[in-house]
Amino acid sequence: MLKLSKEAIQMLEQVIYLPMVLQILQRDCQAFEQGAFKLKQPYIKLVEQTISFVQKELAEAKRYLRQNQLQVFRGERDDLFSEYIFVRQRAQDCRRYSNIRLRNHVEDLLSYYLSKAQEITRCEQ
Repeated sequence: MLKLSKEAIQMLEQVIYLPMVLQILQRDCQAFEQGAFKLKQPYIKLVEQTISFVQKELAEAKRYLRQNQLQVFRGERDDLFSEYIFVRQRAQDCRRYSNIRLRNHVEDLLSYYLSKAQEITRCEQ
């Protein structure tokens, strides 16, 4: 059994969640670009700034994992649960996350990062 600090677990989970957030944002950006919006640019700019912010956070989380010799691997997945394996050196910890929990947390993170990007946009104006 792998003994992990709260900070380590948080960073490992960031590496799980943030790529999902990025994927949603990239799809949304494409939808705005291809959509029948009269004024696309404000939406696209907000999503692009959010993508940039999330990418920076993901890079920091990955840097933390490298420095602390941690890895995360996706295990098996079914309709209800997704499994992730956390590894440090040769010790590992297998954790199962409810797909509903993953979706809800990604939605919360999406709201959080969109509001952060909006704050940054306000400061720049």
